Amino acid sequence: MKEEFEKLVAAGKLERHLVEPLVQLTTSGYCMHRSWGFGKIKTVDTVFARFTIDFQGKPGHTMDLAFAAASLKPISKDHILARKASDLEGLRRMAALNHLELIRLVLNSNNGRATVDQIQAMLVPDVIKDDWKKWWEAAKRELKKDGHFQVPIKKTEPIIYQVKEVTLQNRLIEEFRAAKGLKARIAVASEVIKNAADLTDVKAAATEVITALNAEIITHQRTQPAVALEGIFARDDLREAASLTPAENELAAKNIWGQDVKLGQLLEVMPAIKHRRSLDSFKEANPERWVDIVRATLNVVSAKLCRECAQLLIHEGKIEQLKETLARLIGQHTASSELLLWLAKERSDAFADILGPEVFRAMLSAMERDQFNEKRSNRLRDYILDDQQLLVDLIGSADLEVIKDLTRALQLSPCFDDMDKRSLLARIVKSYPAMQALISGEQTNKQDAHLIVSWESLERRNNEYRELVDKKIPANSHEIAIARSYGDLRENHEYKAAKEMQKLLMRRKGELESQLVRARGTDFANAKTDVVSIGTIVNVTDLKANNLEHFSILGAWDSDPEKGVISYLTPVAQSLLNRKAGEEVEFEMEGAKKRYRIDAIAAYKSA
Repeated sequence: MKEEFEKLVAAGKLERHLVEPLVQLTTSGYCMHRSWGFGKIKTVDTVFARFTIDFQGKPGHTMDLAFAAASLKPISKDHILARKASDLEGLRRMAALNHLELIRLVLNSNNGRATVDQIQAMLVPDVIKDDWKKWWEAAKRELKKDGHFQVPIKKTEPIIYQVKEVTLQNRLIEEFRAAKGLKARIAVASEVIKNAADLTDVKAAATEVITALNAEIITHQRTQPAVALEGIFARDDLREAASLTPAENELAAKNIWGQDVKLGQLLEVMPAIKHRRSLDSFKEANPERWVDIVRATLNVVSAKLCRECAQLLIHEGKIEQLKETLARLIGQHTASSELLLWLAKERSDAFADILGPEVFRAMLSAMERDQFNEKRSNRLRDYILDDQQLLVDLIGSADLEVIKDLTRALQLSPCFDDMDKRSLLARIVKSYPAMQALISGEQTNKQDAHLIVSWESLERRNNEYRELVDKKIPANSHEIAIARSYGDLRENHEYKAAKEMQKLLMRRKGELESQLVRARGTDFANAKTDVVSIGTIVNVTDLKANNLEHFSILGAWDSDPEKGVISYLTPVAQSLLNRKAGEEVEFEMEGAKKRYRIDAIAAYKSA
């Protein structure tokens, strides 16, 4: 093609300095544009002096030769993008059979280096269609063994391909020697541990690393105890991997805990992956005091650490002490927002006897305290808003008066703005419609909004409600917690039965609350007798059967058919109400039509 371009120069259609760039473009056949990305040169038209190029999302694009020479960068046929365009199936086979060759191709296409994210962007989803994570883990293990690749500890740093081979052991030891500070050396030591099986002389490598770690652990013992402890863990793991014996007078984890170290403060600066191990080492160093100290630590650490502390206590059979601590902190409204956040997320049946309305009160108190804290967090507030079921779960076992108090506390709380309050209050109303009037401030005098009941029946319903709230529901929560401790919930029939009973109890509780909030007690004194009303005895004649009958029309929950006592809500009573003596009424009862004449009306109370 060079001769053709020279002819265009001679004809004055092309400048000479553009010939070489155009030759490179036509030789490679692939190019890169800063806006349109990768392209494949399809045709070269020397008559009209233009290229036809297929860009991604812009196929068949024509471009003037002069403009192409200035704006396009030639791409080698061995570049990963060119190979994807010319031999995608070959790359997929390479991905399956030769991980290192594929990665070397990607690195060479990027000047010998690329980060993991860049490699993933090049290969997924065209070359590697399934489970990149699994593929990369396998490839990374091979990269570390191969002496041509430098694999950094940090994911954000590039992987480098080098022609000269360096053994894995030499590379790791050089990285360890070059690392500045104990923290950096621990990171390299962790890589030595992971790759111990592939080192040429693991004992020699481990001996050098352990000797250096021991020297630095001593210097960090008092100033940075968390880093020193992490170094001790790394040293012990490396010694085990290399089957070495401990050196004389080296520091152990108990030496760190033997200092005046605050458990919570140390744990907060430890990597999360080391939290449980740190707690286990603390327990071993303090066999007499660890339970009390871990319980005290719960209220001063993050929700994630609360979970680790709680799991340790539960694993060691100290769940009752844990629950006693939680109940005390919640009852005194001194529980931290992080502790309450963990409890809200946990919300397992193991804590069913603790999770109740008082937890929500404690949450409001904790969030109000946090408003005066410079390092305050909104994590608990955000979780309350995001978890649609949390508030309903916490107040589910509360009686109506407690729910009213919580509703008022929420309305007055400075922790939520008006829109968030409305959202939370709506959740309460959805589960407890009786709260609507309290929240909206609406009052209604419509008779059908109330239930007129006798004092005796009201007392019976109140007693049933108190029995439910004070005894049956707490007992059921305790049964759930016990049944859950038996293990596998899928085959745990006691647990399933207790949960089914919980549904029945909560449904009945909701029914009673809805009824009690509408109930208006009366003794039926001074009932009107000029018409049939609630609290009257009505003598009637069944006109079809020519029988005399009498009805005592009383409250919504009164019923004694043998004595003629009926609720004013029954079809019979509804047809008689507000009618005078001598009037006839017709109604349907049990599918049959009835016709009565009212003969006399008397007051029930005087009778």
